[in-house]
Amino acid sequence: QVQLVESGGGLVQAGGSLRLTCAASGRTSGPYAVGWFRQAPGKEREFVAAISWNGRITQFADSVRNRFIISRDNAKKTVYLQMHSLKPEDTAVYYCAARQTVPSTSPALYDNWGQGTQVTVSS
Repeated sequence: QVQLVESGGGLVQAGGSLRLTCAASGRTSGPYAVGWFRQAPGKEREFVAAISWNGRITQFADSVRNRFIISRDNAKKTVYLQMHSLKPEDTAVYYCAARQTVPSTSPALYDNWGQGTQVTVSS
């Protein structure tokens, strides 16, 4: 089972950028897709972005499209979420999650989750 650890969160001013990292460890039974999700206080966890094992398939929520970039380095077992033009509404705890086969926008379809990293965007 793969273990995931997020890092890179922090406090940034609106319009700024952050890069989140999702580092995987442990044994995997095969190729896995990775998704990023976020949860703000009092709100449900929502999809942000996802990437397939080979990086050829990426998905983005409409709210972050053209501002966020997702990428991965399988040799390092790492997935990145580069966030630009951050807005106060991007403030949330960001989680990465893994699942076998194709990426999905549904958090219920992911098997393994990290502990999350806080992103706070000030206005």
